[in-house]
Amino acid sequence: MTRRIPLNDGWMYGKSFEPEMVYPDYDDSMMEEVRLPHANAETPYNYFDDGIYQFVSCYRRRFTAEPQWKGRQVLLTFEGVAHVASVYLNGSKLATHYGGYTAFTVNLSPGLVYEGENVIAMEVDSRENRNLPPFGNVIDYLTYGGIYREAYIEIKEPVAVEDVFVMTEDAGDGKYIVRLQVSVSGEEYKRNEINYLFEYILEDGRRTKVCGGRFDAGDSSKDSSSSSAGKHLFIYEFTIDNPALWDTEHPNLYYLKLALYEGDTLLDEKDVRFGFRTCEFKKDGFYLNNRKVKLLGLNRHQSYPYVGYAMPKSMQQLDAEILKFELGVNAVRTSHYPQSKHFINRCDELGILVFTEIPGWQHIGDEEWKKRACEQVREMVLQYRNHPSIILWGVRINESQDDDELYSETNRIAHELDPTRQTGGVRFIKKSHLLEDVYTYNDFVHNGKNRGLDKKKDVTSKNVPYLVSEFNGHMYPTKSFDDEEHRLEHALRHARVLDSLFEQEDIAGGFGWCMFDYNTHKDFGSGDRICYHGVMDMFRNPKPAAAVYASQSEIYPVCELSSSMDIGDHPAGRLGEVYAFTNADCIRLYKGDAFIKEFRPARDRFKNLPHPPVIIDDFIGELLEKKEKIDHKSAEGFKKLIKAIQEHGPSGLPLRYKLKMAYLLLKNRIDMQKAVSLYYEYAGGWGGKSFSYRFEAIKNGRVVKEVVKGPVGKPQLKYRVSSTSLKEEETYDVALVRITAHDRNGNRLYYYQEPVVLKASGAIEIIGPKVLSLRGGAAGIFVKTRGMKGEGALTICPVGLEEKHIYFRVEKSEQ
Repeated sequence: MTRRIPLNDGWMYGKSFEPEMVYPDYDDSMMEEVRLPHANAETPYNYFDDGIYQFVSCYRRRFTAEPQWKGRQVLLTFEGVAHVASVYLNGSKLATHYGGYTAFTVNLSPGLVYEGENVIAMEVDSRENRNLPPFGNVIDYLTYGGIYREAYIEIKEPVAVEDVFVMTEDAGDGKYIVRLQVSVSGEEYKRNEINYLFEYILEDGRRTKVCGGRFDAGDSSKDSSSSSAGKHLFIYEFTIDNPALWDTEHPNLYYLKLALYEGDTLLDEKDVRFGFRTCEFKKDGFYLNNRKVKLLGLNRHQSYPYVGYAMPKSMQQLDAEILKFELGVNAVRTSHYPQSKHFINRCDELGILVFTEIPGWQHIGDEEWKKRACEQVREMVLQYRNHPSIILWGVRINESQDDDELYSETNRIAHELDPTRQTGGVRFIKKSHLLEDVYTYNDFVHNGKNRGLDKKKDVTSKNVPYLVSEFNGHMYPTKSFDDEEHRLEHALRHARVLDSLFEQEDIAGGFGWCMFDYNTHKDFGSGDRICYHGVMDMFRNPKPAAAVYASQSEIYPVCELSSSMDIGDHPAGRLGEVYAFTNADCIRLYKGDAFIKEFRPARDRFKNLPHPPVIIDDFIGELLEKKEKIDHKSAEGFKKLIKAIQEHGPSGLPLRYKLKMAYLLLKNRIDMQKAVSLYYEYAGGWGGKSFSYRFEAIKNGRVVKEVVKGPVGKPQLKYRVSSTSLKEEETYDVALVRITAHDRNGNRLYYYQEPVVLKASGAIEIIGPKVLSLRGGAAGIFVKTRGMKGEGALTICPVGLEEKHIYFRVEKSEQ
């Protein structure tokens, strides 16, 4: 039986590497003890040199080999090391792995000692000048360093199941074919093949047995081309009736348990989770289980403030949960590299469709570089192909020029290793050579005043499956602390592109750039090493544009107002139109307690969105008629006149409006003093009093959300904790505390920038600085467990506001 041992604790770390550090007798007592995932350097939030993590470091781990390991395979796996990793055991070099975004395994068995300690040493080269993807030119994201994902040892029998690929095929009439591709390792198998037997059990998501059976080498088709180097590949099929399908609303999962026997002796078991579903990009769109689905998604980097890529399972899962439950999207692109299996696993569980791709950013290198790119395709497909959430392999370097020889090979590798999925390749050039199955294109045509997206026929040479892989992003960078009109335009640009996306039925879908802000190189961003391209900030706090996506779903009631209703945030005090990004049927507006008007979604401007924003452009309604007793026709004339004064100012009012004003004043016997008074009463203005407004979001005839805008008093801080129950399992656990500043009515205070002082005690500690300032009325705190069980407390001391205590309970599982 395979035994798996986590190897995440007890690593010794040094920020340099010397050849003598690989030997067992090296004195590592002065090195720092760390736990995996580990970032080789902690980075500031912004304004830092990316050289801070670009160096060669050393990791060492001592362990004792147990006597029962003798004669077995002892395999060490690293899920992710950035970016060139050389592995040594007891001073002998075992392997070097090139590439920071896929797992790799080394065989420890030949070099183990059973008397005394063994020492694993790692030379980790995190410099960006190595000859492998994504390096070779500038890159619009940081690549960080260290052993930033988990590691483990597996002890296997000499003959063991190495891999199981579960393929499913719709056979019609509710029947599905299950095709198992089984890889067995061990030379002994070849010599005694007749003695070995496979047993399979298919279980549903509740782990209830659905069916089972046995087969041996004679029952399966054997791929002799793969029966080399001690590895043997077999294919076996069976059929089941009416499985529960995996889709975005009901992500039903199944488990395939495969056991390997030698006679009656159980040698090994492999447990694979998968789903029954069909997915296909066609010329007219994307089909999931033969149903057309519009892909609405965002691009995601796997980075975090302070620690770069190094975050454990809980934080990887949280991003998937934010995509599903806060942003309401149905798809994500893992730009620009394969990402944590914890993230992909959660996408499987939540029904999020995934487009994943090989590392890269525009540059194509020499033949050695290309060879490594092909190997990265191979590793990506082999390691991720059982995930039902993955619908497309990206086998082209992001935004690179055409290279038919390279991309013919990457496409061939992907199809050979996974005949069930299509391939794509992200480009930014039109009429590019298409060697993949889907033309994927970064469309940045929208500039705020033109069309949202190009027509498919203007981008592709032929009528082929088509997907928009990026839009917006660098076209309109937006910080949470930008002024209101800037934040609104950012949201509207996303809305306009999405409207164009839904209009064009032959576009399979699109991925906005991007989910959240991220650190970048000096060649990009706003000069502070941050690209402010996200619909959220780096701590996953939403900007108004996030509500554009959330409002297209039905997961929860959404009503995000674009304005604080404070005229001083606008040139000349002109408030203009106010947008409500909502999935409600209508918005009812009240001024104080007086009803103003009901507003419907703006389908005249956003004809194709499932839920267009509601435009609120009348803050007077029938008040002039009801309160001032002005007839309807005159009241409508006064409202137009007030809008004209707001737009042009009193001195710049066109002649026709001046004549209109004179007529209305005479007709209604209103003098100039009264007219000025009415203007300030119903339109506001510089020098007028402020008002309170209430917005009711109505759906199916009832109020589902209420937003009140009024004068701000003392700020309040809200704290959103990802979880207060933490668990030490294979490694440490992390919780994210998102902080946002609000007024008494719960409205975000985007200009609140005050500092908070942090203190942790007990079983937790703080990642990053102990003093931080809110940016755009928001911040975030990561706390991690310390390897012990018990209580932990986070104390947050905002300047001038009440102290906050958040308590955590840490459990620790026995390994």
